[in-house]
Amino acid sequence: MASLEKECTFTRFEEVCKQYTSRTALAYLGETFTYGRLETLVHQFARALSDLGVKKQDRVMLYISNCPQWIIANFAINRIGAVTVPVSPIYTAFEIEYMIKDAGIETVICLDTNFVYVKEVMERTNLKRVIVTNLVDFVSPMKRFIGHLFDKIPHGNVSKGDRIYSFAKILYESRPIPPKVDIDPVKDLSYIMYTGGTTGFPKGVPGNHIGEVTYIRDIMDDVIKDYVTPGRDSVLMVNPLFHIMAKGFSIAFGFNYGNTVVLMPLPEVDATLSAIERYRIKWMLGVPALYRMMLENDRIDQYDLSSLRYCYCGGDVLPVEVFKTWREKYSIPLYQVYGSTEIGHVTYSLLDQEPSPTVIGTPLKTRRSIVVDRDTLEKLPPGELGELLVTSPYTVKEYLNKPDETAYSYVQMNGDIYYRMGDYVKLNERGELEFVERTADIIKYKAYRVSASEVEAALQDHPTVIGACVIGVPDPRVGERIKAIVVLKEDAKGIGSNELLKWCRDRLAPYKVPGYIEFRDMLPKSKVGKLLRREIRDEEKRKLEKEKRR
Repeated sequence: MASLEKECTFTRFEEVCKQYTSRTALAYLGETFTYGRLETLVHQFARALSDLGVKKQDRVMLYISNCPQWIIANFAINRIGAVTVPVSPIYTAFEIEYMIKDAGIETVICLDTNFVYVKEVMERTNLKRVIVTNLVDFVSPMKRFIGHLFDKIPHGNVSKGDRIYSFAKILYESRPIPPKVDIDPVKDLSYIMYTGGTTGFPKGVPGNHIGEVTYIRDIMDDVIKDYVTPGRDSVLMVNPLFHIMAKGFSIAFGFNYGNTVVLMPLPEVDATLSAIERYRIKWMLGVPALYRMMLENDRIDQYDLSSLRYCYCGGDVLPVEVFKTWREKYSIPLYQVYGSTEIGHVTYSLLDQEPSPTVIGTPLKTRRSIVVDRDTLEKLPPGELGELLVTSPYTVKEYLNKPDETAYSYVQMNGDIYYRMGDYVKLNERGELEFVERTADIIKYKAYRVSASEVEAALQDHPTVIGACVIGVPDPRVGERIKAIVVLKEDAKGIGSNELLKWCRDRLAPYKVPGYIEFRDMLPKSKVGKLLRREIRDEEKRKLEKEKRR
């Protein structure tokens, strides 16, 4: 393995490709790609991008779903020293226009189904080239024919033009000889990922090669080294690769060990269960909602999931009932992974210890973590609740074009710059971090701190409730009053706030019970399905301000 100072995001991958040339690297919709073939495709696409005029540190937007093209393009972009900007394929024209302008993007790789959005913004941005693909471009002609015959393959209309190119065409017309580029793993960016901003606009998070390489090395050396079988294991990748959790996991557990990564284009439960059975999946990553949906699937017992050994969960709070039910049903635990776009992967559950639903893991060695008082930023002793701050000597410590947000989120302490994770945690006696709540989602009621997600979980356990959002409404007498917004099932009859409040009283301490409940038809969700409590809180603030003006 190359020395840390010289290692780029693709270095270990290329070493593995030479070591496991005939081993299956990628499985997708029944098609397989060996490491030898995948490396050739990466090198061909790297040459194609270079021939089109993409240069070192140019920004290239990846506007596609999980598919082989995502993997090929990501490694190829970095291979020529350019910067990957992965975004959700369900973003609208308004959203991608902002990001294209903010990051100075000149090249977009998109699906034909979202080409219409790219076309809409082309004349309002500095885009020089658009490379278009389809989810089934890399499956067999027979499968494509059958898929189109039965109208099972989504496709969009693509215009012709001198700035518009076919992914497959430019790939296969290129030689597998990438240009030689000198890359500085510390100074040169490998990606820019976008995350939510407090000002209403997404924040671009720049990442360098060494920042990504270091946490991936930590995972390989200190978390899974003694449990992985290089070149023989299978890893299931359901989570979208445009998130740092899934991207890092696929590389650390899959590609960097010569293992098979089974890529799912969509998080469909039956397809996921079928893939576990077919490919004898050993390693899996999922969000809590995916594990819940799997457990609630009526057909789950029809699938053989006996190959599963290590199931990781991240991206959201892991409900205790999901943790317990999974353990009881399959006799294997759900381990946790925790991190953020700004700092990378931060903690992992260690595989030689029985995990807990509230413990998010042990900090990786290149990510130094401290727990501080949120107001004073004074370091707190183990066992005390505070905000988590994380630093690493290898990461970029700023947002793209956002000095105010940078100044708030990155704080200097004892000569180091720490990132404020925005989460309340405790450091236990074993050096593990116990997650309590997002700082924005802690409700301060009287002298208590109430976890919004805990109250939501209690409400959602009611058989008629399908969604709940709990917020704090400012009240000078008590700090914040607890309000719950609830969505009921369509066939729910005769269920009112009194019954749900009684339900909460039977399950929660008195100070955690909502003061009142509002019923709605739906709750605001982000593009990736996360509950947007901030929108509800802002709505309540506007209501209060309006009442004050009366």
